[in-house]
Amino acid sequence: MKKIIVSIIAFSLFSASCSDFIEKEERGTQTLENYFQTAQECENYANELTQRLLLAKEWWVLTAPRVTNEMSTDDAWMGNTGQDNSAHRPCSQYIITPDNMGDMNGIYTAHYYTIQSANIGLEKMAISPITEAQKNQYMGESLFVRAYCYYELVNLFGGVPLYTKSLGTSDLTLERSSAADVYAQIEADLKDAAAKLESAPVARNGRINKWAAYALLARVSLFQEKWAEAKTYANKVITEGPFQLEADFLNIWNVNNHNGVESILEAQSSSVQNRNLGAALPTLSGARGEDKKNFPSNDAADVLDGWGWCMPTSDLENAYLSENDEIRRRSTITKWGEAAYGDEVLNPTHKFSLNDNKSGRICRKYYIPIATRRSLDKKDGHLPLNIPLIRLAEMYLTRAEANYHTGGDALADINVIRARVKLDPKTGISGPTLLRQIYKERRLELAFEGLRLFDIRREKDPTTGRPVIESLMGPNGTFVKYNLSSTDQYETTNLREPQDKGINFNPAKHLLWPIPQLEIDLSGGVIKQNPGY
Repeated sequence: MKKIIVSIIAFSLFSASCSDFIEKEERGTQTLENYFQTAQECENYANELTQRLLLAKEWWVLTAPRVTNEMSTDDAWMGNTGQDNSAHRPCSQYIITPDNMGDMNGIYTAHYYTIQSANIGLEKMAISPITEAQKNQYMGESLFVRAYCYYELVNLFGGVPLYTKSLGTSDLTLERSSAADVYAQIEADLKDAAAKLESAPVARNGRINKWAAYALLARVSLFQEKWAEAKTYANKVITEGPFQLEADFLNIWNVNNHNGVESILEAQSSSVQNRNLGAALPTLSGARGEDKKNFPSNDAADVLDGWGWCMPTSDLENAYLSENDEIRRRSTITKWGEAAYGDEVLNPTHKFSLNDNKSGRICRKYYIPIATRRSLDKKDGHLPLNIPLIRLAEMYLTRAEANYHTGGDALADINVIRARVKLDPKTGISGPTLLRQIYKERRLELAFEGLRLFDIRREKDPTTGRPVIESLMGPNGTFVKYNLSSTDQYETTNLREPQDKGINFNPAKHLLWPIPQLEIDLSGGVIKQNPGY
């Protein structure tokens, strides 16, 4: 089977675009002109694009920046207090500058690399001598990848340079487009992707499918306050899609339940021991300082010993406790010394280094059970935890919020989500109280699934009409004040990560991250910086 790496193709494009390129016949060499000739070659290319978008097995390119965004919210501390935190600190403590971006440089660069590669593939697949059904499948997947890249870029940085054709060396100084124009392109790509994937062969587990396109359309419509469209797309996924809520909330992140009945799209992983195909997230955010003596077996095979980044806050735990939400709390957070939920027999008192952990809590969603650990000779890079990116519960919560703003039945949808975790239905609430409950259900349901920062930046406080993040962060923010007066036994006894998390937040600039200064310099100043930086 032939395989091509996107970086090689991208490099070939830039080389071929030079006007003084010397043309000569090459035999036995794959180029842009002789690739994309078979369905297998097109599939390989689309697979590589998807892999670059998700990068579940590489921690430093996309996983680390996505985790850093979680650390910038009221859900998570940086957590690791025993190692250098310079990659995460600028965002987490709101001291980010264009010259000090931490690992946020990486996601900007990686996404544009993937966008360029997607543009190449779309142009070449369009004229490839394969069947229309095959073109629809691989072009639909590629369009989704491009849309997802722009979705993350516009939410992190605002309006960004926008292009949908492959660029040559003379085309590298594009101005920023408006956020509205970027969103318009995202929507166009997703609609095109959905249409193409509608007529594609039956989707296989783990591949991008039409439902992922519709679900992301629902999300980006919600983010733009296009309530009717958000409701339409979310409702389409709920009522027409093949998905259903997992009966057991814990099963969503089960290492033995890849692509489960609730999953619309998730990053794939594998524990194949001679391949580095496992997810990096359980290592990056696993408990730091595990010791075999803390396990009943006293066996080193039971130890994973993660790096300890992105640890849950007591503020998040209190949100679960305020609803008596034990199922989602224990499925999301494990406190030091508490049994790992679902793994109580083999890990009845999960303990790790409190000297190296700010909060004395880990994210249960990223946890690898002891039985799985014992089955692996190699652990780092071989952890078989798929990472959900879009799932059905989000669609119910999207429809609930859209219904709130359009006069529909918002309570019905949040009560479906609550019923799954055995909580009583909410009744008799409306107005600001109902909207706050919808926001709260999103937080409790989707914690550590990549949406919290985007949510608190876009959600409007019913009292002030301002973004929710402004009421949480800054010197007068409720989250900052809570931390400064907290008596939590773990957070307040490890002050190597400052307790005043979020105090440096400035609403005049921190609703977006800055554009990396390197990108502005490379553009010759054509790209302009975000306000306040």
